[in-house]
Amino acid sequence: MRLTREVQVTAHGAAAGGGFPGALFLAEGLTGIVTAVSQGSAGAYQDHLAAFEQQVRGSHLSGFAAGMVDDLRQQVIRMSLQGTGAGARTTYKVRFDNGFVLDALEEDWLAAA
Repeated sequence: MRLTREVQVTAHGAAAGGGFPGALFLAEGLTGIVTAVSQGSAGAYQDHLAAFEQQVRGSHLSGFAAGMVDDLRQQVIRMSLQGTGAGARTTYKVRFDNGFVLDALEEDWLAAA
């Protein structure tokens, strides 16, 4: 497989916001092999929401900070809703020729090499 666009690597070895964004990008045209395929679901986002709730539970935030935390919570919920149902996307885990392994690559980000 070959990347059809530049992809940012995250701290969890995933593409497209599946973790904390890193400073590393994989270049368009990089080739590799698919090692796993998965159908999108809300499970991962539910895990992220549970972890988020655990971290902010008991915090006494007010005003602007409380609004920011609520906005983040709503973003995670919206992302989980987009990942469910008939519109769920197939994602791929790819081991690239340079040794990097990325998970959560969407179908339209890859082309036959």
